[in-house]
Amino acid sequence: MVTGGSESSNSNSDSNPTSSGGWSAARGLVMKSLVLLGGALLLKRLTKSTTRWDHARLVARSFSGEKISTEQASRDPDNYFNIRMLTCPAAEMVDGSKVLYFEQAFRRTPQKPFRQRFYMVKPCPKELKCDVELSSYAIRDVEEYKNFCDRPRDQRPLPEEVIGDIAEHLTTIYLKRCDRGKRCLYEGSTPPEGFPNSWSGASHCTSEVSVLKNNEIHIWERGYDDDGNHVWGPREGPYEFKPAPASSNNDMFSPFNFPIQQSIEKRIEGSFVLQD
Repeated sequence: MVTGGSESSNSNSDSNPTSSGGWSAARGLVMKSLVLLGGALLLKRLTKSTTRWDHARLVARSFSGEKISTEQASRDPDNYFNIRMLTCPAAEMVDGSKVLYFEQAFRRTPQKPFRQRFYMVKPCPKELKCDVELSSYAIRDVEEYKNFCDRPRDQRPLPEEVIGDIAEHLTTIYLKRCDRGKRCLYEGSTPPEGFPNSWSGASHCTSEVSVLKNNEIHIWERGYDDDGNHVWGPREGPYEFKPAPASSNNDMFSPFNFPIQQSIEKRIEGSFVLQD
């Protein structure tokens, strides 16, 4: 009996390491599979293609809100005014293009805008080497749209009225994604010859725009006469519009207006693949 018990004990002793070793191997295989699966999912997420409409939505979102040139005006008051730039969604075209209402005013008199425009934001045509087309249009009745973004929604013209009030085309800026590592997300300009403009003795004007991180916008507009002489606009560089510290226009950032996640911005910074 003692001998039988000893043999039984030895048999159990021999089987345990085998069972333990099998479980360890299986567990290691499962962990390795999970690591490989997680890595594949992460790689897929990081390399996910950014569509042309993603670019257009991010530019529209970056423009929206209250932005001011206060810091720049304090730094260089001889060349830059303290201006408030206010932009918000106004309508959407049938093809998905975003229509934004845009106005500028001196910050001390925000209720009296000196410039009012509609911006239309959409992807660049495939044949052009750019990502986003930003076009500005005149407004048929600017008085009707004064302080549009500051008003409650039920006191604004309806989207169908906005579309009907889009007047003549003024300029188009062709934006491209900035190279990786640069401070900007997008930058671009009008064509070298610019667009017709007769203000203050000019014959044409040019515009350069940079969309920076943290929703900062730089705009450099200049007018030239027939001989190429600079007649209006800052000479030293663009206006730097930074988000106002405390905007009263909180609703313009709601997901209802722009259903876009912060991850899209990260994808656009890191992705170099475009889809339709």
